[in-house]
Amino acid sequence: MQLEAITWQRMAERLAGHLDEHGSPAGEETWQRVGIDGAPAADTGVLAGHLADALRLRSRPALVVAAEGFLRPASLRFEFGREDVDSYLGAWYDTSALWREVFAPTDPGGTGRVLPDLWDPATDRATRSPYAELPPGGVVIVHGPLLLGHWFPFDLSVHIRLSPGALARRTEESARWTLPAFARYEAETDPAARADAVVRADDPRHPAWTGLTGPTG
Repeated sequence: MQLEAITWQRMAERLAGHLDEHGSPAGEETWQRVGIDGAPAADTGVLAGHLADALRLRSRPALVVAAEGFLRPASLRFEFGREDVDSYLGAWYDTSALWREVFAPTDPGGTGRVLPDLWDPATDRATRSPYAELPPGGVVIVHGPLLLGHWFPFDLSVHIRLSPGALARRTEESARWTLPAFARYEAETDPAARADAVVRADDPRHPAWTGLTGPTG
């Protein structure tokens, strides 16, 4: 895998340009969906924020949606204990809600009314956030862990990869029980093969990436 050194800002500009080039045909303006996949230690929100800024500079409306805003209630997440790897992989994130509240409204013919978050894990209550009205031509940027194993309809996907050593160093002590889950995700899902671009970010100050190499690249 050949990697090119790049800044997060420049990467975002390249991604925004790609989205412009591969947008809907004239007269058929719809929405685009971007997935930025990576463990919490990968800080996927950083690239998501830079991409949203780059799109807005191109007069493209953009909405950032964090997958962690779609966690299931604690009673479901912790049904088999607070550190159950199988539950983390398959039961922590409300993928049905993401389909219903984020992807379905941005399908062709959709309403563009996207719910930016659903559940607050700190209070274990619904956030009751208002819907965001995203006009046609807008871009939804979903970021967070374990995104590339659910067949979400991303028009563009990026996987931010940390080596096992970097992932262990950058994961908070209280969350290190999730490390086997990410090892399984790498082995069973192979997110680097599914993504349109892969970023190596062992040192977040000096990312490097493959460029756009996937099916939409």
